[in-house]
Amino acid sequence: MPDRLLARLAAAALRLPPTPPGPVRVTRDIAVRARDGVVLRTDHYAPAARDAPTVLIRTPYGRGGPLRLLGRLLAARGRHAVIQACRGTDGSGGTFAPLVHERDDGVDTLDWLRRQPWWAGRLGMFGVSYQGFAQWALAADADEDLRAMVAVVTASATRDSTYAGESFALDTVLTWAELLHAQTVTWLARQWELKRGQPRLAAALRHLPLVDADRVATGVTIPFFQEWLRHHEPDAAYWRTRVFADRVARVRAPVAMVTGWHDIFLPAQLDDYATLRATGARPRLVIGPWTHGSPGLFTAALREGLAWLDEHLTAVPRSPVPARTPVRIHLGGAGGGWRDLPDWPPPAVETAWHLHPGGELAVRPPVASTPDTLRYDPADPTPSVGGPLLVAQRAGRVDNRPVEARPDVLTYTSAPLSAPVEVIGPVRAEIHVHAELPYLDVFVRLCDVDRRGRSWNVCDGLVRVAPERPPADSDGVLRVSVSLWPTAYRFAAGHRLRVQVSGGAHPRWARNPGTGEPLGTAVTLRAGWRQVLHNPAHPSAVLLPIVHSAAVHPPI
Repeated sequence: MPDRLLARLAAAALRLPPTPPGPVRVTRDIAVRARDGVVLRTDHYAPAARDAPTVLIRTPYGRGGPLRLLGRLLAARGRHAVIQACRGTDGSGGTFAPLVHERDDGVDTLDWLRRQPWWAGRLGMFGVSYQGFAQWALAADADEDLRAMVAVVTASATRDSTYAGESFALDTVLTWAELLHAQTVTWLARQWELKRGQPRLAAALRHLPLVDADRVATGVTIPFFQEWLRHHEPDAAYWRTRVFADRVARVRAPVAMVTGWHDIFLPAQLDDYATLRATGARPRLVIGPWTHGSPGLFTAALREGLAWLDEHLTAVPRSPVPARTPVRIHLGGAGGGWRDLPDWPPPAVETAWHLHPGGELAVRPPVASTPDTLRYDPADPTPSVGGPLLVAQRAGRVDNRPVEARPDVLTYTSAPLSAPVEVIGPVRAEIHVHAELPYLDVFVRLCDVDRRGRSWNVCDGLVRVAPERPPADSDGVLRVSVSLWPTAYRFAAGHRLRVQVSGGAHPRWARNPGTGEPLGTAVTLRAGWRQVLHNPAHPSAVLLPIVHSAAVHPPI
């Protein structure tokens, strides 16, 4: 199907306002030269209109496929669409090193744009995932030329997402490394590997030491994977030039953010939102029922992003801009649906749901009780199921009953709710642990148990514990604070809340070997018991931001 017809069909499917017909002139493989002489291959989709603004997309994923469609959509709507391959990808020179060159290459590309005869001095940027990192790398240096940004499932800083809870996001990082490498192999070889279920990647996720996992997955050494295994300490100098969070407050252009409740970068993207709000900005925030790779995410991002660019790149919008609140979220669970909010997070009452003996979860205070014990064995690590993963087919909501049946998973379940409970905002847990080993992980997951007994994951988080992190009390008990993914969820009447506590979620997070050996070279696996305490002196609980409930009456 010709690109022009496909673009028209896409515009109709997205219910975009009609655009005046006009030719789109496409120039491919333009050589944009960076300051070090590297050539960055660039495609230009030019509209018929004069004095048209420009939308820049910088990507490591190739300039074809959906981006070719987006280029035509933008140009048909009176925009110069400039789509550039990051260095070391899709014909651009140099070597792709994640996050290293994006600021300088972005600045050099903007300098090139300013020298083009069609440049009108108005710039917008659009980007999904890594394309969004490239936006944040450039945004603070684009000055007044930058008029709008659309950041989709992305954030200005990747370090904390890579080492969520100071563990290592093994599944995300290794899968992404394999996907990038797959762009360099033949199409037929890639399809064969996908048809076989990616056995090499599956083997690599199980492999130790991790320093060899990239070679198991791809047959070659991936430099950035090796570097990320080495530079994992919280104060590692390596990351100082590879995160752009300190530049977000300098961005004055209007920013639209689109993400999903099960996205791998959700906490970091909400940090960017909070930074912008602290400057007085009013970013647009849309959070839907999506994972990082949900098909519906791309459709929503196009609709939201194109409307945002229309509104902010044109002196007089082509069509009236509908009134809307700054924040739009999807409330999961039964009877949820979309909600419009003036800000994020909304006002809520943080309510402690305490862990009790016998696997009970309740808002009443804890009582004297015997700790619950589990044994974690890194040779048979507790598996991860669903949740925020890179690959959409394995991500999102799943029935957790198989993993909850394992002896290394503790569960605490409430009585059936007498009325709906709406939880909207940040979620955290305080788990009091006494452990045999000084090195361990604490994984906490909140689930919704329906009337049929199915346990659906809502949100979760993990923290890696090391000596003096956190410090133990006089009884040797650790109070482990776990930040779970934020959520917006409606627990229906008759449903039950459930909290899981376990020692890991592999391969989403790298298994904790229990020895303190370095992340990349650890091979010795040491099993150990840990106790979860839930007495008045050690009140383990999950703390939920409740915005509406007739079933729960927490103390005010």
